[in-house]
Amino acid sequence: MNATDLVTSLGLLPHPEGGFYKETYRAPDVLPEAALAGLGEGRFAGDRAASTAIYFLLREGEYSALHRIASDEVWHFYAGSPLTIVVLHDDGRREDLLLGLDFARGAAPQQVVPARAWFGSYVTGGEGFALVGCTVAPGFDFEDFELGTQRDLLARFPGHAEVVRALTRA
Repeated sequence: MNATDLVTSLGLLPHPEGGFYKETYRAPDVLPEAALAGLGEGRFAGDRAASTAIYFLLREGEYSALHRIASDEVWHFYAGSPLTIVVLHDDGRREDLLLGLDFARGAAPQQVVPARAWFGSYVTGGEGFALVGCTVAPGFDFEDFELGTQRDLLARFPGHAEVVRALTRA
């Protein structure tokens, strides 16, 4: 199967950060906003599902733009090429996580991006695409999604200007 076949077969839709996605699970259990307050002042505005999961597909030559969410996100590799996840931490440190099965290159079939870290991704290999899954807890809500701007991220991470320019759209 190629990327186009997978987008059609899985019913994937364009994602605002780039690539394609489909939510496959939203926990029926709801965490009330009052219970989430202990995770950080103002981090969540409202109740959240206990967890959510999506399929995410990125084609070679495309990228997932730098963004951040309010929860930890666990990435799972399913098919295609490895995916590099670039994480920019609040302390200014850059971490490149390789998601896939190429263990000799340091890849792992699961990677974790911590809550509120800036991150983006791109396909690393020749299969033409990467099909992955992302599990978020507390569950994802687009209210918790912040797409980074090149200007703001260059000011915040001046030592990583090259990757900020490569993984931002505006």
